Amino acid sequence: MEAADVVIMNDDLMRVPETIALSQRTFRILRQNIALALGIKALFLVLTLAGNATMWMAVFADMGTSLIVIANGLRLLRMPMAIQLEG
Repeated sequence: MEAADVVIMNDDLMRVPETIALSQRTFRILRQNIALALGIKALFLVLTLAGNATMWMAVFADMGTSLIVIANGLRLLRMPMAIQLEG
């Protein structure tokens, strides 16, 4: 079990497709979060080089981006309706 990426803790093999779907959804949200964070940082880099942004604006944008990324990641806690009805 120490070398496994995923461990099935019960005898229900029907949960394997659910686990695969969750991992794909996690990867998709991870890519969204990385793209969003890097995009906002690049935007503020360009604005700062053009003289249109201050250090405080960049700090607030970074904190706002962090909160948006956290909120976006929390979407993983929502389960699809079909899974809720079965469980």
